[in-house]
Amino acid sequence: MPRVLGLLLATLIVLASAPAARAEIRDFTIASKAFDGAKIGISGQRRVRVYLPDSYEASGRRYPVIYFLHNAFDDEKSAFDRDGFGRLMDQAIAARAIPPVVVVAADFSTPLGSSIYASSPVTGRWDDFLAVELVGWTDRTFRTLARRESRGLAGDRMGGHGALAMGMRHADVFGAVYALHPIGAGMGMQPMWTRPNLELLQNAKSLDDLKGDGFSQLFTAIYQAHLPNADKPPLYVDLPARKVGDKVVVDARLTAQLIESFALDHQVLRHADDLKTLRGLKFDWGRNDTVVDHVVSLQAFSRLLTELGVPHEAEEYVGGWGDRTWGETGRVYTAMLPFFARTLASK
Repeated sequence: MPRVLGLLLATLIVLASAPAARAEIRDFTIASKAFDGAKIGISGQRRVRVYLPDSYEASGRRYPVIYFLHNAFDDEKSAFDRDGFGRLMDQAIAARAIPPVVVVAADFSTPLGSSIYASSPVTGRWDDFLAVELVGWTDRTFRTLARRESRGLAGDRMGGHGALAMGMRHADVFGAVYALHPIGAGMGMQPMWTRPNLELLQNAKSLDDLKGDGFSQLFTAIYQAHLPNADKPPLYVDLPARKVGDKVVVDARLTAQLIESFALDHQVLRHADDLKTLRGLKFDWGRNDTVVDHVVSLQAFSRLLTELGVPHEAEEYVGGWGDRTWGETGRVYTAMLPFFARTLASK
């Protein structure tokens, strides 16, 4: 008996001293063909960050995947390095708020700060990069449940716009979509042409001339995505409005084209039936966003989805521009991850 007890004690000591399995965050670079010929020289070497839960190495099982789209002027690392996404995932899985999942975040940035998650001859085929190349690479490289029912698409602000837009266009690839405070849902209260510095855009000699003016960078990126003109360097866009003396002259045709292509409420008119096939669709927004256009347009967007018969969840909360997104009481932890726990197939 003493010998048996000794062996048992030794086994327990070995087990207690063995290193516990730990979640991993890994960085990769993948080669893409989606940017061949892009007018502003987008690199085909795209960075990717992957979160693997602590059970991944030892389990041998396959996992659902959440694809996370970052905000404008961010990249694939921002949510992890600045906002602690990895720690939140660890806590949520440990608390069983969500089953173990893989998270994939790729770099969707451009020289002006964002691809706007739209394909363009100026910036490249971002739809192909996400829905074909990135998803394909993930399923080949990791043990995933390689079907739409087990793929979630999420995004933060401009990434939220991307999640909704890409979710509409690729509902055959992704099964559930959550957008955190998305922008560009539709028309707000202020014309879009009031945001950028039109004189700066008209006189720019290079993309670098726009650096330091956030709205001018962002709206030029929107124009590169939705009003591209490969024959108009250096910005490669058609401007929907121009400054002539003290007056702003609006090109109604180009403005209508921009709204039709960019605004989510116009995109959804073409893709409502696709959205109806999703296992879940949810978006939220902060009531105290100082850009009131975001709040007004998201309220209207939810009503439009209801009018079209698209099942969805929409939630307005007390908060501002991204100040309720991260942390243990933030929307990612309390709303987004539980949503995917409900909507993604884990087996």
